[in-house]
Amino acid sequence: HVQLVESGGGSVQAGGSLRLSCAASGYTYSVYCMGWFRQAPGKEREGVAMMKRDGDASVAESVKGRFTISQDRSKNSLYLQMSSLEPEDTAMYYCGAGPLAACGGWWSGGFEYWGQGTQVTVS
Repeated sequence: HVQLVESGGGSVQAGGSLRLSCAASGYTYSVYCMGWFRQAPGKEREGVAMMKRDGDASVAESVKGRFTISQDRSKNSLYLQMSSLEPEDTAMYYCGAGPLAACGGWWSGGFEYWGQGTQVTVS
């Protein structure tokens, strides 16, 4: 199994920035794709950004130019730098991990492991 722990969420004003972190532990050798998803109350979970082990990244159109995904493989960590935050970005943000196929699209079902989530509130 793989354990994921997110951190870095909080409350910010519109236009502000936050950096989310996701630390992976356990059988991380089985992880070839990690990503960030978010879910607002009453809405479906949506993909925000994802990155393959080789660094190939995808960012959703809704956040492109404002959010940046990165990783530190030496620390088994994934990051999401969020800038120019908008109230519409308010959601619980989840880190997911899975096989390479998970990075083939924005379907959350492709990810095998999930963290507990970290809340981002923009006002």
